[in-house]
Amino acid sequence: MSDDATEIDLDDLQRRMDGALAALRTEFASLRTGRGSASMLDPIQVDAYGQMTPVNQLGTINVPEPRMVTINVWDKGMINKVEKAIRESGLGINPVVDGPIIRLPIPELNEERRRELSKVAAQYAEQARVAVRNVRRDGMDQLKKAKAAGMGEDDNKMWADEIQDLTDKAIASVDKALENKQQEIMHV
Repeated sequence: MSDDATEIDLDDLQRRMDGALAALRTEFASLRTGRGSASMLDPIQVDAYGQMTPVNQLGTINVPEPRMVTINVWDKGMINKVEKAIRESGLGINPVVDGPIIRLPIPELNEERRRELSKVAAQYAEQARVAVRNVRRDGMDQLKKAKAAGMGEDDNKMWADEIQDLTDKAIASVDKALENKQQEIMHV
């Protein structure tokens, strides 16, 4: 019996589950909650210099007050393209060009829009749960191979419990993050 048959890489499984949580936090950051944040512009790409470029690589993004985001565009020739990309992004923000600065006033969210955003957050959380369960499945597949290679019943049970424990903690983190985001969205 080799050591490979008795070792399951829990660190790799943990890293992959943490990656799913990090992706969830990134998606949550892009949801507008009535407060301005620089991260809400992360998904927006601008056709600049012949390729799609993130807004944060075309100017300095600031949040001078809770309901205002400003972008100081470095290349004055890109101002109209950045404005157009924000307008067409679906964020529901109407940019105002003020010389080299684009101001993004964040409108108050109505109740219907808050419910929609809450549903979107729930969908993001479900995608993260699925990713965590896929990592768990991969770990259990490793266990089956190890058992076929000669791992004992006790070791198999111990590793299965460890993998399940990692999964339960990751799912609990996803649920907690969703609960916090939904409270943030619904807070008036």
